[in-house]
Amino acid sequence: MATGPEHYREAERLIELARTARHSDLYGGSIAPQTAMILADALVHATLAGAAATALGTSRAETLAWAETAGFKLGGQPGQPGD
Repeated sequence: MATGPEHYREAERLIELARTARHSDLYGGSIAPQTAMILADALVHATLAGAAATALGTSRAETLAWAETAGFKLGGQPGQPGD
């Protein structure tokens, strides 16, 4: 089972894949079925990431994983930057 941050990163990866996929006019209304499936998968991962984010802080490991995904480094000692 994936963590919230893993779902978030997978959603970002799939969105980038959809952007670079060969498709007809993505913003004009028609897209290739494969691109539509990629975007649907990205939406599922983004939804799961959002659900996991609502539980942020339920464990230190989850909090650290979200902080890393967001680009923050939390200090390990009280008084260090990030604590």
